[in-house]
Amino acid sequence: MSDRNYQHRKRFFDNLLTIYGRKPVLEALRSPELTIYRLHLADSNRQEGTLKDIIQLAQRRDVEVIYHSRKELARISRNGKQDQGVAADLQCHNYRHYREFLQQPSQHPFRLIALDGITNPQNLGMIIRSVCASGCDGLLLPQKGCASLSPLVIKASVGTLFQCPILRCEQLTEALGEFQQQGAEVCTLSSHSDQSLQQFQPQGSVIYVLGNETDGVSNAVMERSDTQLCIPMHNGVESLNVAVTAALVAFKP
Repeated sequence: MSDRNYQHRKRFFDNLLTIYGRKPVLEALRSPELTIYRLHLADSNRQEGTLKDIIQLAQRRDVEVIYHSRKELARISRNGKQDQGVAADLQCHNYRHYREFLQQPSQHPFRLIALDGITNPQNLGMIIRSVCASGCDGLLLPQKGCASLSPLVIKASVGTLFQCPILRCEQLTEALGEFQQQGAEVCTLSSHSDQSLQQFQPQGSVIYVLGNETDGVSNAVMERSDTQLCIPMHNGVESLNVAVTAALVAFKP
């Protein structure tokens, strides 16, 4: 295989988003704007009820159906306890590796939101919805330390997960370092900062990092930070829910 073909195939598979669970997969098959690459089913499933509808829709849309053992399917879904014997690979052009984003020349300074240890699926879903609606250039999402893109996340995002520009990375600190090398400024949210989010005016590309629901931004990411910002609190309120904070950051002028 030539290097060109290899890069094309790699880019194709990098843009595949695997979802699991009978209801999310059924809804995806019912959405004509979504391209389904493959449907994965456990060979032990009873082909009745919702599963029967899933198979019929897949056949109607000419989607390849592959049967697996429960163990094999669990490796594909990465959640054998909740996949209900069903998974699907979606072709999402907005879901890609962050290096693909970096390799494409930008016509204007970009604005990203990055997540550091967001573990609550509902928070992640609401953040995805805000990023998608705001027009941010993307959500930088680590594969380690954050909630996975589960049915709960899809539900909380109200389906915007499939439209939101999501940039996948393995380790957030490594990715932030590469963005900084390209001139991006990394901003973390901290209640100890004297500079407010409203006052801050970036001079170029910027990444706003939101931390864990309980502990905030990790020390490793804080060391990467170029700027720390706060959201001033009043009336004795100590902090905001991270999804609310994400909405304020996403829609910042």
